[in-house]
Amino acid sequence: MPELKSQTNPTARALTEAQRRAVHELLRVSPVADDLGRRFAKAGKELHLVGGSVRDALLGRLGDDLDFTTDARPEETLRIIEGWAEAVWTTGQEFGTIGLARRGLRIEVTTFRADAYDRVSRNPIVRYGDNLIDDLRRRDFAVNAMAVSVPGHEFTDPYGGLADLAERVLRTPGAPEESFADDPLRMLRAARFVSQLGFEVAPEVRAAMVAMAGDLSRITAERIRDEFVKLMCGADPVAGLRLLVDTGLGDQFLPELTGLKLEIDEHAQHKDVYEHTLIVVRNAIGHEREGADFTLRMAALMHDVGKPATKAVGPDGGVSFHHHEIVGARLTKQRMRALKFPKDVISDVAELVALHLRFYGYGRGEWTDSAVRRYVTDAGPLLSRLHSLTRSDVTTRNRRKAAQLAADYDALEERIARIAAEEDLARVRPDLDGNAIMELLGVPPGPIVGRAWRYLKDLRLERGPLEHDEAIAELQKWAQAEGITTPGSR
Repeated sequence: MPELKSQTNPTARALTEAQRRAVHELLRVSPVADDLGRRFAKAGKELHLVGGSVRDALLGRLGDDLDFTTDARPEETLRIIEGWAEAVWTTGQEFGTIGLARRGLRIEVTTFRADAYDRVSRNPIVRYGDNLIDDLRRRDFAVNAMAVSVPGHEFTDPYGGLADLAERVLRTPGAPEESFADDPLRMLRAARFVSQLGFEVAPEVRAAMVAMAGDLSRITAERIRDEFVKLMCGADPVAGLRLLVDTGLGDQFLPELTGLKLEIDEHAQHKDVYEHTLIVVRNAIGHEREGADFTLRMAALMHDVGKPATKAVGPDGGVSFHHHEIVGARLTKQRMRALKFPKDVISDVAELVALHLRFYGYGRGEWTDSAVRRYVTDAGPLLSRLHSLTRSDVTTRNRRKAAQLAADYDALEERIARIAAEEDLARVRPDLDGNAIMELLGVPPGPIVGRAWRYLKDLRLERGPLEHDEAIAELQKWAQAEGITTPGSR
């Protein structure tokens, strides 16, 4: 790594520290990286660690996925790694990329690129380049346009990525308008890096994002979804979300978020519902059990999206949003379907949105044990996330009110634990199973059995466990009311 000339300049000191971290990180992988580099050098080819791998090494967060670039063509790369790689995959070969594994590292080697873009789609016309500098110029941001040669460890930084890294700012190697015209997804990637790395975008990059936000329409829903998930799972998704809204990018694929800025919440405790929502997202991160939980974070983001459609102003000027959780769940499903999320993820997020208000009213002593059972049963496997979302939604600045709500929820969780210990709430079932219902009613499998099962489950939720004879009596009473003739009544 190069030495810096000035050690008194604060930026220089930051760069020196970044380089020290990079050396430490690279030493960890260098036995494999340098060995691979020697194989390429023996074949008369260059090999450079590049892009996000160099950036992450400088940040002290290099993982086990390494990206390299080379002047070797893909077929040459395959010959060079033959017998050395422990596994090889060629799914990206048509784009110049060969994947391989060695000693726990996942490695991708891509031929120098000098792509052209049609600027209608984001698909490049794949064209191989013949030098490292041109390859680096086509990358999204300067912090991703640095390279380290192997095995020589020569550092290449033609576009000032190291200085940008020290300043924690995102700039493009060339004009941002040119970069974003080539690939509009880079605008969304900028917001993702703001979330993941705590960077800011340079003024000229922000201006280009505002001017070109509409170009995101050229990108497929799946690619947008993938970048958005990474943004939401970053260390500071709120910063990334603000950038999406402020630049207009959010309007292109998540207009419901910007729509929240138009609404004042019913308690007048926040500037607007938008600000409240961002606080809830941040609160939710503090309630995560293990690592970034996209489902919880997305539910926090969408929990109030039904408010604009349900806003009502009363005679006294008070604002209400009745049933906004139901409308919000429907809007959440629609938006996530449009972004091609998996069905199970859509279902979980929408269910959390629909349930997020269920707790309110508990503190007034209105809940019976039956209501608690239904709360647990309706939440099912989402119960722990529902706990987290409900607590995250308390953003009032009134300390006394916040403390009371927290105490109320503590009491509810304790009550759930008590009833669960007594009744095994996680597996609430009717006191008679389907086989017993068919035998007692003398009916074959079919709709009648399903209706009887649901009736007995509702009864179980309402009254708790029933004695066997009591459950039989209730089933017979239900059958009589439904006009179903049972064997004992013939």
